[in-house]
Amino acid sequence: MNTIKVFALAIRLATLSLAVVAGMADLEAAPTGSAAAEATRPTMLSPAEQADGWILLFDGKTLFGWKPASRANWTVADGVLTADVGEPGLLCTTSQWGNYRLTLEFRAAEATNSGVFLRTPPVVTDVARRAYEVNIAPADNPFPTGSLVERLRCAEDTSGQGWRTMDIKADGPRITVKLDGRQVLDYTDPKPLGRGYIGLQFNQGKIEFRNVKLRPLGMKPIFNGHDLSGWKTFPDVKSVFGVTPDGELSVKDGPGQIETAGQYGDFTLQLDVFVRGRGLNSGIFFRCIPGEPMNGYESQIHNGFVGGDRTKPVDCGTGGIFRRANARYVVADDFEWITKTIHVDGPRMAVWVNGYQVTDWTDTRKPDANPRRGLRLEPGTIQIQGHDPTTDLLFRNLRIAELPER
Repeated sequence: MNTIKVFALAIRLATLSLAVVAGMADLEAAPTGSAAAEATRPTMLSPAEQADGWILLFDGKTLFGWKPASRANWTVADGVLTADVGEPGLLCTTSQWGNYRLTLEFRAAEATNSGVFLRTPPVVTDVARRAYEVNIAPADNPFPTGSLVERLRCAEDTSGQGWRTMDIKADGPRITVKLDGRQVLDYTDPKPLGRGYIGLQFNQGKIEFRNVKLRPLGMKPIFNGHDLSGWKTFPDVKSVFGVTPDGELSVKDGPGQIETAGQYGDFTLQLDVFVRGRGLNSGIFFRCIPGEPMNGYESQIHNGFVGGDRTKPVDCGTGGIFRRANARYVVADDFEWITKTIHVDGPRMAVWVNGYQVTDWTDTRKPDANPRRGLRLEPGTIQIQGHDPTTDLLFRNLRIAELPER
């Protein structure tokens, strides 16, 4: 390459670098007062809810993370999800869940028949064997509101009007239901179902839902806050991993990785991360081929966005699946603790940041043991990345729950 070409290439690289820096400079300059910014601003959970592991299943504005299984007229307006016309059936989460606590508010017209389905297939032909339906129905129904259809009828009057709260816990074989703060059902299934979708039903009448939230159950720590027990380090990498006096996992420099001793296939992973620099890059890799450097799916950590627009992430954005699906919104900021929830269900991968879902992606490639080449369903390690010499991050509260079989 001659001198002129080298000089031109250097100018081009410098221009690209300046563009990235300019994007970082706009990080604080989001037009918060504009109509466009208000339209995209996400509904957020409280800091206490985020710290407790809650996530929003319904963002209050779109059907992101949901898929209809029938032709009902599900619409979203003013933070409410509504259906009143169409073919009876379910609006289902795009991911399957196993053990969790689910809370929501609902409002049903007087003659409405609806329900909340747990561990369900999208289309249910035998609710007594294939799903759990927490009914929403009038008092004269064989299974009035709060009952578990074809399994257990509430023993008390659960009728009511206006907005009402439902708090459901599905924990192994036991299903409990609280209605407006009062427990109305406690059922233990002798033949419990494993994982399945969560479904909101339109059957007849008008049904409305809002504030649909979930907290995974059965989470177990994979970092003890004292040392690196349970993790494998690689002495030949440039990254430095350690534990701070405050019990946080410190990740500095790079490139390099640290990986779990255990292997995980389908799971929910939650953790807190603090980025100690502006626009730094790291990631959580999963279903990795053990021992191979960062050969797995990557849930990105990068809080940059372009031109003050959080819908335009830099380098995939925190919560995006790197090289596969960008985060739809950059929720997180540098120099603040943030919470990530990574939910992996077969080929479906979903990520929440501070309780807000930013990614919902399905790997449609052909199966391959190497995730760089195709769909890897085999269990693998979880790795934390030290990206480059600027890497400086802290992690805490790393916990995981493996999903039960269907």
